[in-house]
Amino acid sequence: MSSLFPALTGAPAGRPALRFGDRSLTYGELGAVSGALAARIGGAGRVAVWATPALETAVAVVAALQAGVAAVPLNPKSGEKELGHILSDSAPSAVLAAAGDELPAALGDLERIDVDVDVRAADPLPAPLPDPQVSDEDPALVVYTSGTTGPPKGAVIPRRAIATTLDALADAWQWTADDVLVHGLPLFHVHGLVLGILGPLRRGGSVRHLGRFSTQGVARELTDGATMLFGVPTMYHRIAGALAEEPELAKALGRARLLVSGSAALPVHDHERITSATGQRVIERYGMTETLMNTSVRADGEARAGTVGVPLPGVELRLVEEDGAPIPSYDGETVGEIQVRGPNLFTEYLNRPDATTAAFTPDGWFRTGDMAVRDPDGYVRIVGRKATDLIKSGGYKIGAGEIENALLEHPGVREAAVTGEPDADLGERIVAWVVPEDPQSPPADEELADHVARRLAPHKRPRVVHHLAALPRNDMGKIMKRALRHD
Repeated sequence: MSSLFPALTGAPAGRPALRFGDRSLTYGELGAVSGALAARIGGAGRVAVWATPALETAVAVVAALQAGVAAVPLNPKSGEKELGHILSDSAPSAVLAAAGDELPAALGDLERIDVDVDVRAADPLPAPLPDPQVSDEDPALVVYTSGTTGPPKGAVIPRRAIATTLDALADAWQWTADDVLVHGLPLFHVHGLVLGILGPLRRGGSVRHLGRFSTQGVARELTDGATMLFGVPTMYHRIAGALAEEPELAKALGRARLLVSGSAALPVHDHERITSATGQRVIERYGMTETLMNTSVRADGEARAGTVGVPLPGVELRLVEEDGAPIPSYDGETVGEIQVRGPNLFTEYLNRPDATTAAFTPDGWFRTGDMAVRDPDGYVRIVGRKATDLIKSGGYKIGAGEIENALLEHPGVREAAVTGEPDADLGERIVAWVVPEDPQSPPADEELADHVARRLAPHKRPRVVHHLAALPRNDMGKIMKRALRHD
């Protein structure tokens, strides 16, 4: 089995690897502390990691992967019931946590192993690394899904999926050891942990984690030599809104080699505001827990707002009709469900053979549940989730995402979400949930409907508009549409 992190022994010992605030580790120091921890947990079977945005979390996951032990990242904001379910389902032998972190009662009698990273005392010479007897197919991570339709499911991600995804992104993004990544994402999911921490370490580059996202932190790190920024749409929305008042932020973003957004669609108007102020285009990629990354706009390709680019090397992608029939045309109009196949996929839902079987077609394609269209040049444009964003109205299949983007182009709209609700005549009618820029003077419902009809088509205009103070979002900034209900 090839190492996931060849730079731990191949990179110069003094090269920066990880930095969280004023605490950092070089590759030599990381090799020493993670190697020592790996030796302690070798043979543990499966370990939980209390995934705070801290140096210790990164060290714990690297150590687990070095030891050939599957890591289960735990969201520190999870409630007692959810934590209890994850621990019961994954049955870890221990939990790795930073010394001094207070752990909730839900962790019960689980053995605790402190990850005490004393930077000053770290031995710059790497400790002898364990030699686990593991294969590329063995589990690296068990990452729990959001559980919107029941208790969270544990997606078992093999070492093979991590390696192939990160290498495919290196090809697409021209990602090298010279890159310095800055991000402020949580470390309990694949965007923040796999892409944001393991990605730079696999390349032999470095990562600077902000701890807590701020536009000032982004400006500081990009000004100080960082070359890449990873974020989610809520972060880029804050960046777009701050550019006029923070000229140093615009200059810093203009210096970046690559700005990447993911986890949800970045509204077109935020793309345009950032490009106008900085000259830079934000590129988008598309992935999910079970598949890691599927597509991306390439660094040497066209950064077209509203698309997630083309399939990554090694990834097969197709759109299918409701009956499973493939859609051969790339016409930019025909909506179908995305199915993917390739070495980036997970192996199973832990302890859920029924759910695993249901997730795949008989010929091995994973059913993502995401709806999209493909442009003539192969670019993928996601229009929403099959369960919540595909609206069947008046005989048309309509993706909520394109209506949301159209609404966001209206100057009186700050945020927008679109859902469907039953309609005796149309089957479903389009419902818009809008956060106005000025709550005291929101745009009229008819004005918004006409605005959408002019930009898209009359049958895509919202029939009902609700005004809200804020849209419900989860920790990743994704809008929770199931929470949008009108009493």
